[in-house]
Amino acid sequence: MSEATVLALAGDGIGPEVVAAGLAVLTAVAAKAGLGVRVEEDLIGGAAFDRYGTFCRDETVAKAKAADAVLVGAVGGPKWDRLDIKGTPMEKDGLMRLRKELDVFAGLRPARSYAPLLARTPFRPALVDGADVMVLRELCGGSPFGEPRGIRALPSGGEEGFDSNRYTTAEIERVARVGFELARRRQGRLASVDKANVMESGALWRRVVAEVGNSEFPDVALNHLYADNAAYQLIRDPKAFDVILADNIFGDLLSDLAAVFAGSLGMLPSASLHRLPPAGGRSGPGIYEPVHGSAPDIAGKGVANPLGTILSVAMLLDYGLGRPDLARRVEGAVERTLGEGVLPADLGGTARSADVTRAVLAHLA
Repeated sequence: MSEATVLALAGDGIGPEVVAAGLAVLTAVAAKAGLGVRVEEDLIGGAAFDRYGTFCRDETVAKAKAADAVLVGAVGGPKWDRLDIKGTPMEKDGLMRLRKELDVFAGLRPARSYAPLLARTPFRPALVDGADVMVLRELCGGSPFGEPRGIRALPSGGEEGFDSNRYTTAEIERVARVGFELARRRQGRLASVDKANVMESGALWRRVVAEVGNSEFPDVALNHLYADNAAYQLIRDPKAFDVILADNIFGDLLSDLAAVFAGSLGMLPSASLHRLPPAGGRSGPGIYEPVHGSAPDIAGKGVANPLGTILSVAMLLDYGLGRPDLARRVEGAVERTLGEGVLPADLGGTARSADVTRAVLAHLA
C-alpha cells in the first residue's frame, strides 16, 4: 500500500502521554516492516475547547475523514464538565461528534485474560484463565443521540430529565451483521443483550437480531440475554462468552465490566468502525482509542498505563491499515512485556509509562 495517514488526537489528561506511547510503537513497527506512515496531529476535547472554543472543529472532522485511521487518547475532565453548553451531545463532546461524523457505528472492544495478570484480578485463576471476549457496542444510536431529550421545569415544582432510546431496523441490522461476522471469525457464538422485557427499543432489537441471524448466519449460535443477567453471567463465567452484541449504553457498561478479567481498564483497546473489512482488508477511517478515561488525577505524573493505547494501535494496524501480521507482532510484544513483570501501577507494578513503552519497543526490535 502507499503511505498511510494517521490522525493523532491526544485529547486531555493522560491522553497525550498514552498517545505518545502508541505513536512510538506504530512508528517502530511500521519502519521495521517498510510501511510508510505519516502522522498528523490535532486537538479534540477540552484541549480543543481551550484553544478554539469548540470540542471538535470542522477542520478536524475533515482531516479525520481524509485519514486512513484516527488515534485518540482520552477526552474530558472536571475542568470542562462544569461548562454550561447548550446544544446536542455532539456539541458537548468532541469524540461523540467525531464518531457520528465518521459513522463508526461498530465499536469493537476486546477483553482477554493474560496469564501474568491472573493473580491481579478478583477472580479465581481457573475461572478467568483463557477468557477472551469481544464486546461489540453500537456507537451512533440509542439514548446518547436520541431526541427528544432534555431537562425541563415541572408546573408542580422541580424538574424532569428525559432521554429517548431510539433504534431503527436498519441501525440494528447493520451492527448485528458485524456481530455475527465477528462471531463467525471467532468461536461462532453471539450473545445479544437487551431489555426487551421493559423497553420497546429492546423488543425491536431482539426481533431484528434474531431475523438477521436466522436468515443470514444460521451457522452462528445466537443467545439472547437481558442486560442485568448478562452482567451477572459475564462475571460468574467469563469463558462462557465469545462475542457480546449490545446497544450504546449496555455496550458501554459491559465493556468496562469485562476489564475486570483483563486486569485493569488500562488494558482495554477499541476500534470504532463504519464497516468490518474482510480479513487483511482496510476499514476506511476508523477511530482507535483505549477504553479508559482521561484520569486527570494522574495526568503528567508519567505513571499511566499505555498498553490499552498500544493494543489500540494493534487494532489500527489490523483493521485500519490491513496488516494483521503487524498487529499480532504488537500484541506479542505486549504479552512478553507482561510476562517479564514490567507492570504499571494499575496492574500492581512500579514501572512508569516510559518503562512499559520501552519494554514493548525492545520486544518489537
